[in-house]
Amino acid sequence: MNILYIIICIILFGLLIAVHEFGHFIVAKACNVKVNEFSIGMGPLIFQKQKGETQYSLRLLPVGGFCAMEGEDGDSDDDRAFSKAAAWKRFLILVAGAAFNFLTGLIIILLLYASAQTYTAPVLSGFMDGFPLEGEEYLMAGDEIVAINGRRVLLTGDISTLMMLANSDTVDLTIRRGGETRILKNLPLTLRDYEENGQTVRRYGLYLTTKEAMPLDRLRIGLYTAADFVRQVFWSLEMLLNGSAGFNDLSGPVGIVQTMSEVGTASPTIWIALENIFYFTAFIAVNLAVMNLLPIPALDGGRIFFLILNTLALALFRRQIPERLEGAVHFVGLVLLLVLMGAVAINDVYKIVT
Repeated sequence: MNILYIIICIILFGLLIAVHEFGHFIVAKACNVKVNEFSIGMGPLIFQKQKGETQYSLRLLPVGGFCAMEGEDGDSDDDRAFSKAAAWKRFLILVAGAAFNFLTGLIIILLLYASAQTYTAPVLSGFMDGFPLEGEEYLMAGDEIVAINGRRVLLTGDISTLMMLANSDTVDLTIRRGGETRILKNLPLTLRDYEENGQTVRRYGLYLTTKEAMPLDRLRIGLYTAADFVRQVFWSLEMLLNGSAGFNDLSGPVGIVQTMSEVGTASPTIWIALENIFYFTAFIAVNLAVMNLLPIPALDGGRIFFLILNTLALALFRRQIPERLEGAVHFVGLVLLLVLMGAVAINDVYKIVT
């Protein structure tokens, strides 16, 4: 691994965390909620500066950060405490971190695609020799692949991903032909051995169309890519739940930095390496946004979940969930997350060593 790329990746990873916490910070300030400390990094203090009511800190470990608001984790007599802010303000503050991460990822994607000259569309241009499903009743050149097993194909990369998720010898393929949409039920589209350039390769046997990228195409592909990153989070969770992916497929900060470094090292030029690393950074940014909004205790999504529950309970029963109970749930969630992160980090190091 190239040490330069490792440094770049660590810096970018730290920036994503900084952006997330800055989202909480700037919206808290806008909502007139008191912020006691804004920190980038976790662990021992390296640098701090007091400005007004807020202490700005830089800490040793670039694997986290926080925006410590008054009354965030308990009662406070301060009128500007987070716990005393209106529910809609607390909601905005909690969502802001993920929103800033998502916007960061989207901006990176749009900038990367801004100079694209061509793109590959999910439109069939032909088939490999020996492809068995060509014909009027099956597939024809010019067909646009719209969905696989009812899941929308936004980008060409979705085809292989959705075929893998199908995990079956047959799929229901939705295509658009001549302005008409049709569904090919139980189509036996699977990986087969084909000859290509004198070598045997396993492919689906499809050739896709390359088109000139116009400005609107670049914008659409950028938006679709961001949407795909969101979908991939849920697809990954689905794979974990159905057993097609396991613990060994998880990666934490150590694994992410290693993967980004390998992506950079494998690139033919520094410029392409940076493009690939920033593409991966956008993927991580969107993933962080989505994962943080899942209703998991100790994460922003878990706190939003309790905020909604409390708002409903107050409106319907004029009572709220006891703070001690909510705090206990978040504490247990935090401990479990830390244990999981530690286990994943150890596994990442083991995979690097071996």
